[in-house]
Amino acid sequence: MRHSAVWACLRLRANLVSTLPVDVFRRVGGIQVEMPKPPVLISPGGNRVGMAEWMYSSQVDLDRSGNSFGLITERNAARLPSRIELQSISGCSVRERDGVLTYRIQGVEYPEEQVWHEKQYTISGLPVGLSPVAYAAWSIGQYQSAQQFAVDWYGSGGIPKAMLRNTEETIDAKVALEMKSRFKASVEARDVFTTGKDWEYTPIQAESVGADWLEAQKYGIGDVARFFDCPGDLIDAAVQSGNITYANVTQRNLQFLIMHLGPAIVRRELALSTLLPQPRFVKLNTGALLRMDPQTQALVMKTQIDSRTLTPDEGREFYDRPPLTEDQMAGFDRLFSKVQAGAAQPPAMDGATQ
Repeated sequence: MRHSAVWACLRLRANLVSTLPVDVFRRVGGIQVEMPKPPVLISPGGNRVGMAEWMYSSQVDLDRSGNSFGLITERNAARLPSRIELQSISGCSVRERDGVLTYRIQGVEYPEEQVWHEKQYTISGLPVGLSPVAYAAWSIGQYQSAQQFAVDWYGSGGIPKAMLRNTEETIDAKVALEMKSRFKASVEARDVFTTGKDWEYTPIQAESVGADWLEAQKYGIGDVARFFDCPGDLIDAAVQSGNITYANVTQRNLQFLIMHLGPAIVRRELALSTLLPQPRFVKLNTGALLRMDPQTQALVMKTQIDSRTLTPDEGREFYDRPPLTEDQMAGFDRLFSKVQAGAAQPPAMDGATQ
């Protein structure tokens, strides 16, 4: 989490998923009908943990470790979970023996039916999800090693490999060792080194090491973005390949939703649907991610109204306005009927018979 790119990827994905509206539906006669949400989808962790916080915390666990664990502490009349208290990933472990799963949470064993376990990045035969951090450790470690190098270099008086040469005379080994020790002692203590005109100090690797450090910083961020399935440009990472230009923000968000975030949202919908009695199911409203600018939204709504797929009252409801009254509809009729009548009149032409 000390890696800025790791934090940015986790923050972006968890922010978006946790703030998507959670809706409950069931199909009646082939039509999707919205149903009231049960308490577990409003305050899944009790009064102290609402749905947005619960979704954020569990999404961070899923993205960084491939798993999210919680204890089922309450059930409703249908024996479905009504309260799930999320647990710290570091205190959870899973054991499978003879096809039976048991969970150890904070040193206490629990059977499978008492534990809420979501997972992603799964492989066949493994009861837990894979951790991107574990597989990205080499890239992340290289980045953090470069950061530690910078701290040692600029903060602790570290010096590069260099040559300290006497330009006036040839010296023996004893004098060379003495001058080397005096020079290192002064530099490491951040003190002033005093010498005559006969000594010359030439850094050998300072420039090349600095360039290597910058390269490690740059490519480390790109590797982390790929491990966490998050486009580099969305976390302000430098993009070295060809740029893709999008017409507007909606197109960029749509590409991000389809290629990166959409599969994770579908998995969460399926997991949350198990908290409901069948045939009800959960949908995360991804339309909130695809918010359009006012002009584009107005054009889309006009097209839907003109094509008879949306009524004016439904469009007004989108803008939190009440349905049209009789007086308003009469006013629209008087205004637009005159305009349409005027447009329907063909222009008069010389010599034409009326």
